[in-house]
Amino acid sequence: MLWSLLGSKEAAHGSMVYSYRHGFSGFAAKLTDLQAEQIAELPEVIHVIPDRFYELETTRTWDYLGLSPVHPKNLLNDTNMGDQVIIGVVDSGVWPESESFNDRGMGPIPSRWKGGCQSGQRFNASTHCNRKLIGAKYFIDGLVAETGNFNTTENPEYISPRDYVGHGTHVASTAGGSFLSNVSYVGLGRGRMRGGAPRARIAVYKPCWNHQPSCTASDILGAIDEAVHDGVDVLSISLGSTIPILPEIDTHDGIAVGAFHAVAKGIPVICAAGNIGPAAQTVVNVAPWILTVAATTQDRSFPTPITLGNNITILGQALYVGQELGFTSLLYPQNVSGDCEKLSAIPNRTMVGKVVLCFTSKTDFTAVLSAAAAVNEAGGLDFIVARNPGHTLIPCGSIPCVAVDYELGTDILFYIRSTRSPVVKIQPSKTLVGQPVATKVATFSSRGPSSISPAVLKPDIAAPGVNILAATSPNDVLGDGRFNMMSGTSMATPVVSAIVALLRPSHPDWSPAAIRSAIVTTAWKTDPSGEPIFADGSNRKLADPFDYGGGLVNPEKAADPGLIYDMGTSDYVHYMCSVGYNDSSISQIVKNATVCPNPRPSILDLNLPSITIPDLRNEVTLTRTVTNVGPVDSVYKVVVEPPLGVSVTVTPDMIVFNSTTKRVSFTVRVSTGHKVNSGFYFGSLTWTESAHNVTIPLSVRTQILERYYDEN
Repeated sequence: MLWSLLGSKEAAHGSMVYSYRHGFSGFAAKLTDLQAEQIAELPEVIHVIPDRFYELETTRTWDYLGLSPVHPKNLLNDTNMGDQVIIGVVDSGVWPESESFNDRGMGPIPSRWKGGCQSGQRFNASTHCNRKLIGAKYFIDGLVAETGNFNTTENPEYISPRDYVGHGTHVASTAGGSFLSNVSYVGLGRGRMRGGAPRARIAVYKPCWNHQPSCTASDILGAIDEAVHDGVDVLSISLGSTIPILPEIDTHDGIAVGAFHAVAKGIPVICAAGNIGPAAQTVVNVAPWILTVAATTQDRSFPTPITLGNNITILGQALYVGQELGFTSLLYPQNVSGDCEKLSAIPNRTMVGKVVLCFTSKTDFTAVLSAAAAVNEAGGLDFIVARNPGHTLIPCGSIPCVAVDYELGTDILFYIRSTRSPVVKIQPSKTLVGQPVATKVATFSSRGPSSISPAVLKPDIAAPGVNILAATSPNDVLGDGRFNMMSGTSMATPVVSAIVALLRPSHPDWSPAAIRSAIVTTAWKTDPSGEPIFADGSNRKLADPFDYGGGLVNPEKAADPGLIYDMGTSDYVHYMCSVGYNDSSISQIVKNATVCPNPRPSILDLNLPSITIPDLRNEVTLTRTVTNVGPVDSVYKVVVEPPLGVSVTVTPDMIVFNSTTKRVSFTVRVSTGHKVNSGFYFGSLTWTESAHNVTIPLSVRTQILERYYDEN
């Protein structure tokens, strides 16, 4: 096709970027707009779309989730810690020398493995891969085609699978890193570090680079296509697009399309929910065949005592292990209204030898780093930053920086204004584990509902993704050369990927949808200690399904869910029909001619482990089907917690399974009850028997139409 379009075999080869062969049939090529229009007119071409860009999105985590290796009987040990499972990581590469990828005590590579390692700059396939790191490949042709030659002087990088930025190394070691003793980050969080499936094999695919933009859809598709061919069992993808989210098919979302073909071949795909919360409708990776992960804190904190001159001590959070600062002058810069972003405008002598208090509305670490640099350059000793608790802690170079929330920041400000000579003493941080620290959905974690398919609940599940300690690259400016403590839904994603890797040996016949259902329906609605999970980084709002999906992932329960809500390719085709994709668009993604039924199916009947009704005006009836994966003779009764102002009726209200009845469908009738304000309200639907409670979230947005009467 390219030869006929471009006029020569040489020009066709020069234009070609990728040929996708394993997950689906297609190719990427460098074309002008006119050439793209011309090739789209060929009868054998189904669809032509432009390339697009994507961005990159421990010692305590696994004990917190109940997967301790010291317990002889749990999911971790029952599956021999994920031995023989292959986790594919699509990210920024790997630092192969990290101790996290040692293969001590590991047996032969699984015989079904078809992949391998690819040599490149400072990466030797024969020496850098082993029985742990069994695959490493890189994909850069799409980025080069979009941006021109990759300049490694302006953008330091390795043109190989080697990880420059450290993100991919951190993700891979979180998912499947080997056991390492006495690990810490700048002396904090010390303990035994490992991945969630420490005996699993790791295969790394690098489509993301130290470059802006970072990853292209064509490179991501190439990576997923290769991973499908190589034989990975789980795909962990800590990447995401930006708002606005575009439709999965018509704009050829690289992750969604690649994930569809992986899932169609039985490979679960776990993706990050995004880091642009806490605003609603910011969640990404929303295709229903993807398992989308939100981020929470865990029961570990780094309290840093701040003692004011009035002898009141406030606990901030920091990663500070230096010397204790004696009582020092405390400054609130009135001339810039305490705005952290404006500290550089203050005359230098103002901050010399002082601790500076400032406020910021930013949730990312760049605002903190720039404020720290301004204080340091002006001769300040330390600074205290009051902010929305986004839970991302970082060291601030040569000076300590302590984070407090707005309430505590205001308390400090009141003290400053109450005395002529305010002073403060800051002590080094400590590691606090297992104490009553409220679990929260991280402020940065993107929230639902989905902006393109609001009837599909996203995110699906939440997992620890705040201050996760794992391996990194020596080039990581925030790391210590070996390890870093990172936060993001990127860090929560490999936690769930590892749990999926542990579930696969126990249930080799489960589909990706069955695994997703098991994880969602058994999730904690509280933290493991039984305390509530809060949202928006505060103790004022309980988390709801748009914050954390089904809840906090519960690995042990997920191994024995009782019932599952299963789906296959045909169900996803019905989803595409229900949301309005045309037959040709659907055909080009599923590789078979597809004709949607008339009338089109209802998206509310998609067999998800959740029910979300985005526009309830009067009454709707929908269907779900459950499959028994527990004891053969089981009887389940339904328990409904209806959303406020909504009536929910389930028929039948009891289901009986035996050796011949393994799947049962039921209907759910939802109607508006007494008048409530328009908005989303939340409840749940649970099938229960003696050993199992199978719970799905129920989210309903009521639409109340006011009636206006003519008084005359």
